[in-house]
Amino acid sequence: MKNKFLNTLKSLFFSGLFTILPIVLTIYLFLFTFRLLAHWFKPLQYITPVSLQYLSPYAEFVFVLAFIFAIGIISKLFILKGIIHWLESLVMRIPLVRPVYHGIKQLVHALTHSDKVSIQQVVYVEFPRKGVYTLGFVTGVLPSEIAPSTEEVFHTVFIPTTPTPTTGYLISVTEKELIKCSMNRQEAMALVISGGIIHPDKFVQDKEL
Repeated sequence: MKNKFLNTLKSLFFSGLFTILPIVLTIYLFLFTFRLLAHWFKPLQYITPVSLQYLSPYAEFVFVLAFIFAIGIISKLFILKGIIHWLESLVMRIPLVRPVYHGIKQLVHALTHSDKVSIQQVVYVEFPRKGVYTLGFVTGVLPSEIAPSTEEVFHTVFIPTTPTPTTGYLISVTEKELIKCSMNRQEAMALVISGGIIHPDKFVQDKEL
């Protein structure tokens, strides 16, 4: 019963997270760009939103978690799907925002949905140096015309960052440098986003037994 309840909470949390992630990251990128411009043009700093630095960091953290869970619950309802489609159609009409949002949405969907063939395998690679193993996603085979060497087959691997997996590094490694991982992409994503806190249930022993 306890495990079922925890699995339901996890499902709702990640449902809400993956629903709002493309929109939030798109907004974040444009806010970052705006703040960069505001730094260059000081008069623009006076029209930035009021800082939340005076709020309790714990209260802000609880609010964000509650908001994500709420989105996860509402996303199960039919009415929100219509609202999301309407917001997406609105975003897709904005010339500068459209390519950014579309790219982020495709990446999030590819990393979290099993029906996508773009993510072929979850692996470990030695990155950024020897002896350090990093979780990555094999996205394809590098064409020999642009590969570092024609003597071996190179695979392209996307290395996501924590806690925003839509940003990261693209590296090319040989087959022998890939260490296969038994996690699927959803389990790997949960591990990356949580900073290693959330582990797949099938690898965690029940201490209560």
